[in-house]
Amino acid sequence: MSPRPMVRPGGRSARVQEAVHTAVRDLLGEVGRDALTVPMVAARAGVTPSTVYRRWGDLRELLSDVAVEHLRPDADPADLGSLRADLDAWAEQFLDEMASPAGHAYIRDALLGDPDGDNAGRCSAYAAQQIEAILNRAARRGEPAPDTETLIDRVVAPVMYRILFRPGHLDATYVHGLVTHALGGR
Repeated sequence: MSPRPMVRPGGRSARVQEAVHTAVRDLLGEVGRDALTVPMVAARAGVTPSTVYRRWGDLRELLSDVAVEHLRPDADPADLGSLRADLDAWAEQFLDEMASPAGHAYIRDALLGDPDGDNAGRCSAYAAQQIEAILNRAARRGEPAPDTETLIDRVVAPVMYRILFRPGHLDATYVHGLVTHALGGR
């Protein structure tokens, strides 16, 4: 059973979601992923296990939903005055967050509890929205720029591939090289 899309609900639904997400995050730190159970989360959140099962289906889908919410950017990318500077800073931050042990665990959880790909699509949309904010600023400044999909293909995709399958040598130099390539050597 796949979770329904988690559009920030209001009222009781929002309170339940927040309580459950908080319980998951707290318990992960206290008991670890392997010991975590739905009844444990429900008890900590002050809801019944059936509430959790009804809304999320199972523990993997719940962990996936928590991961996707954690991966949602909470601010616009920094405006450093040029497309190149903005992309370099954003790519460094993206790499730092995704390649960290916590980021890697969130990526894993987001994908493991996502049988239909909705959560992967949400994570991809987060990156695209951040890139579009940078590109919109560049357009207002009159700077030529590639499109969002080119930056996804040339910066985000290689970073994610390397994080998941070839994690060595991931640093600012690596992402700056990707940005240079994406900008056609500029």
